[in-house]
Amino acid sequence: MIPRVAQSFQSLRNSCALPAAGKPLWRAWTRQGGLPAASRGIHVDCPPIIPTLTSSYVHGTSSTPLQQATVAETLLKSVEFHPDKEAMVFKEDGLRKTFAEFYQDVSHFQVDRAAAGLLALGLKKGDRLGMWGPNTYEWVLFQFATAKAGIILVSVNPAYQLQEVEFALKKVGVKAIVCPTQFKTQKYCDMLRKICPEIEKASPGDIKSTRLPDLRSVIVLDSRQPGMFHLEDVMQAGSSQYVQQLQDLQKTLQFDDPINIQFTSGTTGTPKGATLTHHNIVNNAYFVGRRMGYHWRPNTRVCVPVPLYHCFGSVGAAMSMAVHGIALVFPSAGYDGRANLVALDSERCTIIYGTPTMYVDMLNQPDFDKFNLSSVISGFVAGSPVPPELAKTIVTKMGVKEITIGYGTTENSPVTFCGSPMDNMERKSETVGYIMDHVEAKVVNPTTGQIVPLGMTGELMIRGYCVMLEYWADEAKTQECVTKNGWYKTGDIGSLDAYSYCKIEGRIKDMIIRGGENIYPAEIEQFLHTHPKVKEAQVVGVEDPRMGEEICACIRLADGVHCTVEEIRDYCKGQISHFKIPRYVLFVSSYPLTVTGKIQKHKLREVAEKQLQLKK
Repeated sequence: MIPRVAQSFQSLRNSCALPAAGKPLWRAWTRQGGLPAASRGIHVDCPPIIPTLTSSYVHGTSSTPLQQATVAETLLKSVEFHPDKEAMVFKEDGLRKTFAEFYQDVSHFQVDRAAAGLLALGLKKGDRLGMWGPNTYEWVLFQFATAKAGIILVSVNPAYQLQEVEFALKKVGVKAIVCPTQFKTQKYCDMLRKICPEIEKASPGDIKSTRLPDLRSVIVLDSRQPGMFHLEDVMQAGSSQYVQQLQDLQKTLQFDDPINIQFTSGTTGTPKGATLTHHNIVNNAYFVGRRMGYHWRPNTRVCVPVPLYHCFGSVGAAMSMAVHGIALVFPSAGYDGRANLVALDSERCTIIYGTPTMYVDMLNQPDFDKFNLSSVISGFVAGSPVPPELAKTIVTKMGVKEITIGYGTTENSPVTFCGSPMDNMERKSETVGYIMDHVEAKVVNPTTGQIVPLGMTGELMIRGYCVMLEYWADEAKTQECVTKNGWYKTGDIGSLDAYSYCKIEGRIKDMIIRGGENIYPAEIEQFLHTHPKVKEAQVVGVEDPRMGEEICACIRLADGVHCTVEEIRDYCKGQISHFKIPRYVLFVSSYPLTVTGKIQKHKLREVAEKQLQLKK
């Protein structure tokens, strides 16, 4: 048993949560004589109130040390500290688990049995197991079972089609895959049989496939299928012999071992498998949770509509549950905007997670006003750029006054910048927060690699505990994105202020060069979102024989309104520079998306050029 350690966080809370009279310190600060000289470090125990930086480099110094623990060790601590506290609620399935019940289900150690069962199936430390399906209890179960057995969990997007899943499983050499029979229109078992017809005649655990040579086992969660294991088979296989083997294995696990492979979305090419360690994800969950106040907020209940196959769900939610002992509420297995509101209301959630699109969906529910959201005090928005107008609407209409914006990449485990729940509206709406603990960042000229002056834009680069080990089995791509001295190239254009708050202007590859002028679409998109008739705006560059590229705004209008091209262009005049006013305006009903829900701007550009007849 891990001893209970009495800890008081009240003094720390009081030191960071300034009273109302002190909040102007976050809005303005005037340098006074006699203050220490500026440095390159920002102390991040509390939101920075002194403008310290003098160049576009920052190191997030912290009095809180990095955690030296594996995923399984962090879960065990929470089980010991909070055995009777609710850990997870799956609304759609009517399933609730306390920490003790999650770890010890109906007097059997469910996680241990699952982990031991995987060993019995022939998986060993370092083997890859794919988890392919929506947000279910079993997803979280296998996340921790694989970690305990030293097996690398491969997060497979539940929307993947035949070609995509075959590529992913083959790329990382998956030895076993877990999935439901089907979910909505996704028939997982049928797809696997099409890729591996050998399954039909194989014995479970002895698949020999031509197209997936590493695959040996398919574990089905909800039915029995020829050549495949049922989940119960795995549990039954975890006999005392393998439980003892599992216990012996614990002595060999290191926090620097790889434990998770997350596929990037592939907006500019084939997906790459970002390989993350225990150290990566445990610490990211720990420090993001502290930034959100999970270490002192009582009875934190987080509504989790974001998918578990993505870092936002698996690290920001599931790992935070293990690290901080918070409760997670999953509104539905697949995304459902209205189900989020139902969960917030009925479960009295205190925090809401989501991408900008998810918040737009919730705000636009026809019966939004009937839901009681008074329990929701804070929220976390990440995954894509957040238009300032949306951030303000979340505060004013949803009443989520402590909304927090975060920024990161899968390759960085994922969060590298995050605001404070108590930041003022300017910082909430115009930045992605300040540097995370124990993380370095710099903004460089993309051509020369030189650090740019403070406040200037350039490519954002990250170094620290959070940087992935590698792209699995892709040394060339790894070297392309991670420098010899450990800096990860984000490909994002951003800038830093003297407090280390970061603004993201867009992707380098999205930049429009119009007659020699460098134009960042995000700036125009943010302005267009202020138009009352605009629900969503995306800006791309389209081919032009004279200027090289011209600006095209692809706009989704609010429901039931009519708008003209001239109305949009007139709205821009006198508000943004003349060369940033879109030459073309297209009204669209949707955007081309990746399977992770990110907008594919290269495809949007192709659609726009075709519609405008700029290319034959």
